[in-house]
Amino acid sequence: MSRWFRDADRRYLTGALILIAGFMAVEVVIGFIAQSLALITDAGHMLTDAAAIVFALIAMRIAARPAAGPFTYGHKRAEIISAQINGITLLLSAWFVYEGIHRLIDPPAVEGLYVVVTGAAGIAINIVATWLLSKANRSSLNIEGAFQHLLNDLYAFIGTAIAGLIVWLTGWARADAIAALLVAALMLKAGWGLVRDSGRVFMEAAPTGVRPDEVGARTAALDHVMEVHDLHIEVHDLHIWEVTSSFPALSAHILVVPGADCHAVRLDAEQMLHDAYGIGHTTRQVDHAISEPVAPVDAHCADPHGPVHAGSARTSGA
Repeated sequence: MSRWFRDADRRYLTGALILIAGFMAVEVVIGFIAQSLALITDAGHMLTDAAAIVFALIAMRIAARPAAGPFTYGHKRAEIISAQINGITLLLSAWFVYEGIHRLIDPPAVEGLYVVVTGAAGIAINIVATWLLSKANRSSLNIEGAFQHLLNDLYAFIGTAIAGLIVWLTGWARADAIAALLVAALMLKAGWGLVRDSGRVFMEAAPTGVRPDEVGARTAALDHVMEVHDLHIEVHDLHIWEVTSSFPALSAHILVVPGADCHAVRLDAEQMLHDAYGIGHTTRQVDHAISEPVAPVDAHCADPHGPVHAGSARTSGA
């Protein structure tokens, strides 16, 4: 990501942080005055929102550091650590589930008017904050984590305002606890999604929507390719993973027919991987297979190289 876009994303995140932190302080006070679990739940969610944005800002600064020393990819995966933390903080909403169930059984008196007014103000604040983050680069799991926090908080305030209106007009206090349970459910859903997606990156799984077996098959179908091969016989050496969000990488060992231009095959594979799968960071070892004596070829690879192999094309992936 260019410096201009990084700076723009930081401005959007900082603006959202100022809005969220200021309103959160007000909401905590009103929540205790009104005895509303829905408001206190929202305030707790806003605290995680603020923390999510702080983590995102820190991670962006760390990720922008250039590659140096042992960090050959730089510090880009700091953004994935931030996304994982944001997902875990959303999962902590399980406490609100417990408290919401308790208040369904034994509901306290709730000041509905306070809840309605605060919920309406929260909707306005979160619409602006969510709009700011929607303008940032959401292909980054780091920013998406902060965005999901704010989006769920917007839903929460809508539910809180409706619950407050019901309590105010009808006196049915359990509406507040139901709103809190709905907010907690949304937080759990968003949190699980972030933990799952960031966990895929940590486990070096292929990017979502990219199937290694399909990539191997398309590579093997290129002109002159005999096999996408395994360097250590028993370990398939086609690997696809993500360094961080929107940074897929690939390594593979490709065998070509004797006499073919292995460098042209390498360039064809590079172009196919970029155009079809958006994979721009690749390491491809391209060798000639030895199956039988062949006529001399150009000086750039005059001797066949690579392991002895004979047989039909095969692909393998990991």
